[in-house]
Amino acid sequence: MKNIFFKLLFMITLSAGFISCEEDYDIGEINAPSNLTVTAEVVGQSDDNPRGDGSGMVNFTASATGAMTYKFGLPDGDEVVPSGSFSKPFSSSGNYTIPVIAYGPGGTSTSTTVNVDVFVAYEPPQDLIDKLVGDGSKEWRIKASAPSHFGLGPVGGSVLAEWYGAGPNEKATAGMYDDRYIFNEDGTFTHITNINTEDDSGTVFGRVGLIDELGSSGGTVEGADVLNLPYSDYTANWAIIAPGGVETIALSGTAFIGYYTGGDHQYHIFDRSVPGELIVRTTDGNNEFDWWFILTSDDGSGAGDGDGGAEFQTEFDDLLWEATFDDDTSLDTSVWNYEIGNGDNGWGNQEAQYYTENNTSIVDGNLLITAKRESESGFDFTSSRITTKDNFEFTYGRVEARAKLPEGGGTWPAIWMLGNNFDEVGWPATGEIDIMEHKGNDPGVIHGSLHYPGASGGDADTGTTTIENPSSEFHTYTMEWSAERIVFLVDGEVYHTYENTPDSPYNKDFFLIMNLAMGGTFGGDIDPDFQESSMEIDYIRVFQ
Repeated sequence: MKNIFFKLLFMITLSAGFISCEEDYDIGEINAPSNLTVTAEVVGQSDDNPRGDGSGMVNFTASATGAMTYKFGLPDGDEVVPSGSFSKPFSSSGNYTIPVIAYGPGGTSTSTTVNVDVFVAYEPPQDLIDKLVGDGSKEWRIKASAPSHFGLGPVGGSVLAEWYGAGPNEKATAGMYDDRYIFNEDGTFTHITNINTEDDSGTVFGRVGLIDELGSSGGTVEGADVLNLPYSDYTANWAIIAPGGVETIALSGTAFIGYYTGGDHQYHIFDRSVPGELIVRTTDGNNEFDWWFILTSDDGSGAGDGDGGAEFQTEFDDLLWEATFDDDTSLDTSVWNYEIGNGDNGWGNQEAQYYTENNTSIVDGNLLITAKRESESGFDFTSSRITTKDNFEFTYGRVEARAKLPEGGGTWPAIWMLGNNFDEVGWPATGEIDIMEHKGNDPGVIHGSLHYPGASGGDADTGTTTIENPSSEFHTYTMEWSAERIVFLVDGEVYHTYENTPDSPYNKDFFLIMNLAMGGTFGGDIDPDFQESSMEIDYIRVFQ
């Protein structure tokens, strides 16, 4: 009570002080912007082509003393430009009178108009319009399951994500995959920033500095990216243009797709030959990179929109745990356990290696498990095996690991899981989930397997798929596990599915294991010339 009394006394005294103050403060005059001038340059305008080259592109420039921002009243919607300069493609020919307003402090303004007489020779093909619009309810999204669905390359490049391409679902926590893009028949563009919310709230993903143009605040800065910037659904305008003969989606204002890069908000269509899919690129506002996106109109249910096939859609999007090794110099033994030795009869598989701690290292942000031809404790090879037993265990979710695999006959890398009741019930009763297994003697063939009573050893419930360059390029190995099914994928493509049941061993906590074995019942004969090779892991993540 005493504290409340003194707070009230202070507020009354402070209020009295304000009431008794008779001094006037002069904040000066607030003047409207003056000397407003506007120019509109039609691209390609000449004596022979007074209305331009037919591209429909117009370069606007406005300037005024004391102006803070400018608004242009364009045929397909207002454009607000702080700098006063921007380029705009017109979708149809015409003689337009464009109102321009310069805004100053305190909401003051000055206005004028500028005349634009422009010729547009391009007529977008109907099949492209139909592909974008569909029946009026088509929703596009980033194709998160596809390699290089988001990436960058040089300005004007012709190779998809030449310098960097995101792996399948790599940006699951950035605020991009839950966005939807709708090209309405009336020329409006709707961006839903989170399809999973009932209101219009959501978050978006973009480039540091450039994303400030959206006028929002918050998000998380991670390197040169801003993740999960709060931003609501909005509507803008879209048109198809063809600068230089390249089919291009032009968005108005600050509308964007996937990742905010500023620039002219034009998305050049690189490829639209695949049903239900588009590959587009845009140049950022710094003229530094071209940013690439793969879009799909498949909703993930397999029904698509009539022009696409089924696509896997994860049900787990929240990051539960990850090991990225980016800031590590050695393995985090509060999470990972080393298993040492050769086990019982080569870990039950007649494996030829002796596991040590010395064969694990972290180099340039990647975890390396290295098998070597060297003598140790009576064995001719060494390697490492690490687990999260008793430290990190979970039931159901999506596991993703991005890795390069070792090469050489006899190598047997594996990323897998065992049930946490292994010590009590033994194997195979505990259950085993092999997210990825690979034989160096059978390069490129990836195995996804389950071991359980009745399906163990050589009779495992197994599926395979074949990939290129498993040892020279990173690939993403995924296992999605629910009460209904267990699904195995490589680079976002499903290759094996197991229908889970309440009677299976796959309805309890499991822990993670990563190892590189040599020889054994699965690895087979070891190349006599083999000396050393590594499994290199970029990250391993678990989503629920």
